[in-house]
Amino acid sequence: MTQLKDAVVVLTGAAGGFGREFTRQLLQAGSRLILTDIDEKLLRDRITEIRQEIASGEIIAYWNIDLASSAGCETLYTRIKSLNLPVDILINNAGLGLFGRMDEVPVAKWERLMEINLISPMRLSSLFIADAIARRQGHIVNISSMAGWVAPAGMAHYSTSKFGLRGFSEGLYNEVKAYNVKVTAVYPFFSRTPILQSEGYGTLAGNKEINDRLISDPARVIKNTIRAIEKDRLHVFPDRIGKSIHLLKQYFPSLLDWLGARGTRNK
Repeated sequence: MTQLKDAVVVLTGAAGGFGREFTRQLLQAGSRLILTDIDEKLLRDRITEIRQEIASGEIIAYWNIDLASSAGCETLYTRIKSLNLPVDILINNAGLGLFGRMDEVPVAKWERLMEINLISPMRLSSLFIADAIARRQGHIVNISSMAGWVAPAGMAHYSTSKFGLRGFSEGLYNEVKAYNVKVTAVYPFFSRTPILQSEGYGTLAGNKEINDRLISDPARVIKNTIRAIEKDRLHVFPDRIGKSIHLLKQYFPSLLDWLGARGTRNK
């Protein structure tokens, strides 16, 4: 079992929708947080807002760092090492979204998405994992997506990053489990966060609307995620729609394809 009270937790993407809920709920659990996001003002505003509501836990530090490069990831690691505090949990939550046919999305846009969504969690995990192995204690959490199991039209780039993060998480789990280091991968469906307003490009740009009834509450998603982290679960489906899609993908893939095609025709 992973203990949250007094645990030192590093959270990336802390100013976003999931990041805000992670911050709130981890503070309520008594964790000690190190927060980072590319938007410094929004991060500061989020902290101020949350601290007016929640007095428990501790925010050790918060930093504005761009994690889309190896230099940014190394900067985060170096700053944390300077605090002389062992990290108990690393939550790779930072992520970007975009929508469009793969040849109609600007190259610079999807390359940055890959850096943030996949390469950054791999870089940060590689930096922190040696310390966790040496301590025989630690937990890495990667926020993937149901797009890491299915790849709808318009989401080839995003799904590639999330499929990759799923594979990385599973491989990492098998490499470090002998050292008592835990790994958790999380697969939320569409949730009410700013990523729903991601940019759309080209022919498919008008197809990215989502039925409001299918969109989950981020507070509930993160509540279920935190429970799964405490239980050291590897694969986590924190909402009802995601669980259903995963079962269909496993046992009735043709039906899932038919439903996806029907939904596209009805738009």
